Amino acid sequence: MPSYLLALDASSSECSAALIRAEGEARECLARCEHTPRAHTQRLLPMVDEVLGEAGITPAALDAIAYGHGPGSFTGLRIAAGAAQGLAFGLDCPLVGVSTLEALALQAHRRFHFRHLVTALDARMSEVYVAAWHCQDDVPTLLDQEAVVAPARVALPGYETDWVGVGSGFTLWEQFDDVVRASMSQHLCDLEPRAEEMAWVGLRAFEAGTGQAPIDVQPVYLRNDVAWKKPA
Repeated sequence: MPSYLLALDASSSECSAALIRAEGEARECLARCEHTPRAHTQRLLPMVDEVLGEAGITPAALDAIAYGHGPGSFTGLRIAAGAAQGLAFGLDCPLVGVSTLEALALQAHRRFHFRHLVTALDARMSEVYVAAWHCQDDVPTLLDQEAVVAPARVALPGYETDWVGVGSGFTLWEQFDDVVRASMSQHLCDLEPRAEEMAWVGLRAFEAGTGQAPIDVQPVYLRNDVAWKKPA
């Protein structure tokens, strides 16, 4: 009997939905992704209908729902969280929140085989959402706490390696510290988080038993996190 996990994301200028069908060791993913900066509310649920229709199932067949819980656009995070929560309540199935920074790391790893990654998203107000990862066998491992900081305050974990920067935060490349820039062989600014990678991360979490009740949905904004303080 196959299991199905649906993933939703609206954290950036892209809107996306993905569906994974898992049966034993077999995995199949159907995905939709569009650049829709101001039309997430109009496109997200139709995308859900499209992937469900392509798979030939109804929402009742879903076993779990994953969503991009952030960081990212405050409005977009609420759109995805609200849609995921509403679906999960109606279907009585668990939710899995997935980091947009982790999904971005997995995308870069799967597409380009990068192993040591810094993912950064433009947080506006001259700051970036940032995290460092080691990726192996399609699994990103977080090396430091996700944070929101000024680019000049981004620091790499304390060992030397060949880092690659990924995400819209690197449009602020000239504002990063010289040591950080010298440690990166390249940086790619045009990749954005997608539901496709969130589905893979979410499936792994769901199969590990870490799904949440719909009432526990909470976007992760990071800007309320005081673990990394701005300079005085």
